[in-house]
Amino acid sequence: MTPVSTGESDTIAAVASPPGQGAVSLIRVSGNDAITLVSSVFRSRKPLAARTAVLGKIFAADGSVIDEVLATAFTNPASYTGEDTVEIACHGGILVTKSVLARILESGARAAEAGEFSRRAFQNGKMDLTQAEAVMDLISAQTERGLRSAHEQLAGRLGQEIMGLRETLLGSLSHLEAYIDFPEEDIDPETGSALVAGIAETRKRVGDLLSTADQGRILREGVRTVLCGSPNAGKSSLLNRLLGHDRAIVSSTAGTTRDTIEETVNLRGYPLRLTDTAGIHDDTTDAIEAQGIDRSHDAIAQADLVLEIVDASLPADERITVDTPHILVKNKLDASLHPSWIAHEGIAVSCATGEGFECLYDEIEKTLTSESTGWGEGSAAINARHQACLKRAAASLDATLAALAAATPPEFVALDLREALAAIGEVVGTVDTEELLGQIFGTFCIGK
Repeated sequence: MTPVSTGESDTIAAVASPPGQGAVSLIRVSGNDAITLVSSVFRSRKPLAARTAVLGKIFAADGSVIDEVLATAFTNPASYTGEDTVEIACHGGILVTKSVLARILESGARAAEAGEFSRRAFQNGKMDLTQAEAVMDLISAQTERGLRSAHEQLAGRLGQEIMGLRETLLGSLSHLEAYIDFPEEDIDPETGSALVAGIAETRKRVGDLLSTADQGRILREGVRTVLCGSPNAGKSSLLNRLLGHDRAIVSSTAGTTRDTIEETVNLRGYPLRLTDTAGIHDDTTDAIEAQGIDRSHDAIAQADLVLEIVDASLPADERITVDTPHILVKNKLDASLHPSWIAHEGIAVSCATGEGFECLYDEIEKTLTSESTGWGEGSAAINARHQACLKRAAASLDATLAALAAATPPEFVALDLREALAAIGEVVGTVDTEELLGQIFGTFCIGK
């Protein structure tokens, strides 16, 4: 990617390690004057050198020692931001970290804004926009699958796919533009067919990427997993067993759970956002319980996966009807299953003893990786912003194909194709606006 001139020459600084007390804190300084600025407050036996950790001390304005640190310089463009950068590893106390940063700021740096280091890396051509977003995915990954997906995106897998689409569309657009510029040169049927075929193939590839939207959301946010069933079936007990600790109150009194309870658990590499709901039944006269039941229905409607828990020691009763992936959990295996449940396909467990839970985990994993869900391994996992851009691109490509089929004048066809090209380019940041960049990098943590 060609470096973009940011017009920003100031030097920024921030703590790049997590807030709080620890063994070591990392302070990052980046900008044209980063090495000179740090050198003015850092004294050691040898000067700062590229990619070499130097032991020295940070001094206050009055000459007193603030801390003994390790400082490592990275000269442009061989740094994270593409600018001169210094990373200072100091002791991890809250006060000492604050004091070292304050000294850097006092010497001429300014406090970095959220995501400003990654934004400069993007603007200086060190990464495309999908890679920059992958930085936060990497930091916030909750499971190994999410971590692997973030690594692939950070390595440029999605960006390469998008750039390939862009190159194909540019080629198609150049054919149209040539015909517009030289109308006397008719497009022969073979070239016209090739043009339509190329655009149709691009539209298919855009559709394939759009199909990974749910996978991307689940990797980043978790599988919305709703535990539902009649009162006293064992929903709260199942929640506690899945979490490995008591989170919900368990009682033999029906209607104990009046509202939804949400927790997240890592199950074999999948983040499950578990929602324990109020017991569903039709004969309540309690207004608060009725409201809880309404919320249960709302949660089921928005779920990615439904675990329906029943008390299988009692005769089979009316089941809950759902359209989403659904697993029947026959609870109270320790009390022996009632014969009427034999005909109902599901997993028998005991929330009291833990019996049957490995089979339940197998079934959940099988459901999450089935072809019908589309949540298994994929070539890319787009986020909501990518999805919005690609939807616009898909609509423009559909319009382009329709226009070509209707023999619409090429000037109008080219307009649709340019809109598709712009929407696809927005995914990787080749078409950028301050508003877009501010929205994306504003979600980053300070120091990244």
